[in-house]
Amino acid sequence: MMNEDEVNDLIHRWRNTPEDDLNPEDYQQFKNLGSTCLTQGDSAQLLKFLQNEKNQGVVKSMGCVLIAPLVNEVVKKEKRERESLDHCQAAITHLTRTCNLNELLHSLLQLIEDIDPGAISETILAVAPHVQTVLLQLDDRKAVGVGLALTALQKQLSRLPVPYTHQQEEADELGVCRCYSALSVFTKPFIEEVKSRNGNYPVSTEDEELRTELLKFCMRSLREPLLEAELNRNRKSALWLFATEIMITLPAIHESLSELLFFSPLKKSTHTDDSQSVESKACLAYLLFVQLINIDSFPAVFSPEFVLQCNMEYINQLLSSKKESHLLKGLALYEKSLENVQDSSLPVTLQELRSFYNVPQNLRLLLTDCPMKHLRESGLQVFQLFINKLDAEAKHKFFRCMLKTSNHAGVESHIVKSIRRQAEISMEPGNANKWFLGEEFLSLLGLVFCLPQGAETDLLNSMDRIMECLNLLRYLFIRDKELRSNTDVWEELCRIKDEYLKMLRVCISISRGYYSAELKALREDQKLKAKEARDAARSTRLVQSIKVKHEKVSNMSPEVQHQVLQSALVTFDLMESLIVRIEEIAEEKQKILN
Repeated sequence: MMNEDEVNDLIHRWRNTPEDDLNPEDYQQFKNLGSTCLTQGDSAQLLKFLQNEKNQGVVKSMGCVLIAPLVNEVVKKEKRERESLDHCQAAITHLTRTCNLNELLHSLLQLIEDIDPGAISETILAVAPHVQTVLLQLDDRKAVGVGLALTALQKQLSRLPVPYTHQQEEADELGVCRCYSALSVFTKPFIEEVKSRNGNYPVSTEDEELRTELLKFCMRSLREPLLEAELNRNRKSALWLFATEIMITLPAIHESLSELLFFSPLKKSTHTDDSQSVESKACLAYLLFVQLINIDSFPAVFSPEFVLQCNMEYINQLLSSKKESHLLKGLALYEKSLENVQDSSLPVTLQELRSFYNVPQNLRLLLTDCPMKHLRESGLQVFQLFINKLDAEAKHKFFRCMLKTSNHAGVESHIVKSIRRQAEISMEPGNANKWFLGEEFLSLLGLVFCLPQGAETDLLNSMDRIMECLNLLRYLFIRDKELRSNTDVWEELCRIKDEYLKMLRVCISISRGYYSAELKALREDQKLKAKEARDAARSTRLVQSIKVKHEKVSNMSPEVQHQVLQSALVTFDLMESLIVRIEEIAEEKQKILN
């Protein structure tokens, strides 16, 4: 610990030493003296020293080493000592106007890189304005500096969880929302600088580099936090306002939204990961078409079919995610992209595109595997909307694909129900088509009326599909007139009906026998346990203890088992009654013809 005379001697030596002759020990001693002042609460004395005219040479040479101690002190004192905080802020401001700019930028970037994980937002809020001050003074390599600073700031912010609910965003306990608001302020002068280059002047390499760095910033922001955030145009939250800033920035830096989304992939320098690029553009499409942010700047010349086709890649990216925020945005973008497309207009050729195959498959997985009910319900609505937009041939091909690949009775039942609806439409005057009335329809019915496991089919798991199949069959025989116009089609339909119902009767018989036996065994087991319980009441505790150890425990209570088994038998009765009714209708129609 040096006394006052030693400190004065040291300062005097520094004043008279050329910058090139200062050694690492001098820099460390200078930093130690400044840190000691702050530790002892002498921030006013430190500020006075830094502002002293006699010390400007020393400050210019070595002042950068005080940036980290001063910022850390600001972060610590933010909520406590106002006067000391002001002294530290004034000291940092003085350093940013006095020290070597490149060294200052290096010190500030190093400070950001070394942020204490427990003080990320506080440090960013404290340091961002000073980084901006330094960058605005740079003439050469400003774009590089802006890029480095934005990357470093966003990297640190990415370590914090994005507020998802309205309550989390309002509370903003970790300061994430405040930091992104600060980033908007940080980038404004650089955006204005690029914006001012409106084509009247030749664009320099530096200008183009700055534009590229701002584009990178926007695309990273779209991926995080905006893709993770819950955004609602009816609630102008902090992250909504940040999203608006990003959507305004892109055209301001001469980046066409339509070109960015639909025509030109991002330059390789913008992203190293293609999937991240697609995620960013997926969020951009969501903000544009769902939230309608800056939609006025988007050309109205693109057809709904073209917009849908281009957006399918982004929808696929979102629906292939496991995150709720991504899935919600994917479903919303899918729905909005479909809404303006005319019903029954999408041709079968679109299904040759990979995205038009992948998106419905991802949607199918959401319907069958997603544990969140509201997502499954929304997914089913969008699934049906997509079906509505396909033309007859495309619907036929799509139904075939789903019946072959879904392996889920619920999805298959919905497909069978849709097939019935299309058959009904085809039977209306002027709507006849081979896909749901003629020979092509038979190939589809061959997939509908089949039991892949034959007599061993689990009727309970397949119940939804089988009931829809029986309802479809009943409908077709009620509306036999349209189908009988083609003798070959009608005869093949009758053959399909006979084979399907025959196999189904066998399945029902086997299943009824199995479940009846299970129900009988359960009842006998319950009687036996009731008798054992009465006997046990009269037995010694020792005997009772031995019997408990050997008792077989079921996963279901006997009451629930009884209910399930009884329900299964009722279901088989219902299926059989439908089979009987279909055969009665077929016999009645045959008598009329004879």
